[in-house]
Amino acid sequence: MTQGRDIDDTGAEGELFLLFVQGRRPDRQTIHRFVQSQPNISISLDPAPQRPLGAVGSVARMRNPSAAEAQASSRQCDWLELLRDGLTFDLEGLAPGWPCTIPPAAHRFDFRSDMKPSSFEALRLVPSAHLAGGAGSLPILRGTMRLARELVQHFEQIEAVAWSPAQSLIGRRFFESSITAWLEGGAFPALGLTSFRETLDGGLQSVGLGFIIGQELRIEPALANDKVAATRLGVRLINQLVLAGRIERVEQIIGPTGQLLQLEPSANGKFIRVWGN
Repeated sequence: MTQGRDIDDTGAEGELFLLFVQGRRPDRQTIHRFVQSQPNISISLDPAPQRPLGAVGSVARMRNPSAAEAQASSRQCDWLELLRDGLTFDLEGLAPGWPCTIPPAAHRFDFRSDMKPSSFEALRLVPSAHLAGGAGSLPILRGTMRLARELVQHFEQIEAVAWSPAQSLIGRRFFESSITAWLEGGAFPALGLTSFRETLDGGLQSVGLGFIIGQELRIEPALANDKVAATRLGVRLINQLVLAGRIERVEQIIGPTGQLLQLEPSANGKFIRVWGN
């Protein structure tokens, strides 16, 4: 197995969106205060003119900008570059500029079906431009999720996280617990950072694994009659594949029930097909 990813995958940039309660999206001064409380995080770039945090009138202008001021902020200085563990990330959509547009999501994890993403205001967290080509690599992915978790833990106004490669919406508690378990040595959070969809022929296919290893997992219909069992199998396989990388040749493994399984790259190399023997 070798590591890699397909840059044509959906969500190739690795966009993570923090969904805030309406009207509670932070401005840059609030992020400055957040950074001051975090010993491992610093601001490596702030494009806005620097003002002391307690400058008279500055907070009022940030909260009640004119239309021209809001437009200028949206275009020029509604973002900050954050540094953590030697990696830099852009945090975009700060108030009073426009919030970031939340992408469509097909899969929800601990996020109620009656809650509409459009009712929230979002910040966008992405690796900085010079890291974008490796955004799916494990060190950068871990860095992204570690910083996102710290933001979620600090801001109670965050209700959920959207992860574009998996087209997923993840409730704050589920996100925090699953990411923390992974960062502390547990299993990869396959339900959230990847998701699953049923194929037209009755198989089960991952969404978002291609961002990390360059291939999606496809459990063939004969193994996917029981979708719950097939999802459990998919979660186990994704945990292994994230660590080992893409499949280049036919491999055989023993499944969780003791069944012999065959993993085979598709003809175009973009899928890992899973068969039972």
